[in-house]
Amino acid sequence: MSGPRISPGGVREIGPAAWAFSRVAGRVTGTEPPAIFTTLGRGRGLFWGWLHFAGRLMPGGRLPRRETELVILRVATLRDCDYEFTHHVRLGRRAGVTAADVERVRAGSTADGWNAEERLLLAAAEELVGTRDLGEETWADLRAAYEDRVLVELLLLVGHYDMLATTLKTLRLSPDRPR
Repeated sequence: MSGPRISPGGVREIGPAAWAFSRVAGRVTGTEPPAIFTTLGRGRGLFWGWLHFAGRLMPGGRLPRRETELVILRVATLRDCDYEFTHHVRLGRRAGVTAADVERVRAGSTADGWNAEERLLLAAAEELVGTRDLGEETWADLRAAYEDRVLVELLLLVGHYDMLATTLKTLRLSPDRPR
């Protein structure tokens, strides 16, 4: 099957608020209205609930935005989700993620060039996606580096973007075209 399994909606299918939001989001990302919003917007009320939750993680989370984007990019890499990866490369640029960072994200937490916090966050994302859990050593390292609120956020961030990768891949959404 080529093309998305559920096509992005227009104003009638997603409602005027989601339609307007998607237009603004496209301007911010430098793309057409993002298919993530015009497709998930078909869920109407569910879309707004999801968007509120997602916004509390990114950009509204306690982790620095650059580190958040690195974690999201690592999850997208591990899940082989082109849509999520491409979307967050664009967003990550605005948060200070460089082209060299993007290449290192593909290589993973053991790549040269990460600082200790970045390496720990990426390793935690790898472990969570790979095993759906964190071992005692990783947990102890995270506890030593972050407060409880940030630890909860990290777990939800990785879990959310893992879930989102499943949704985007299953829907067969292609990366948004640049404007």
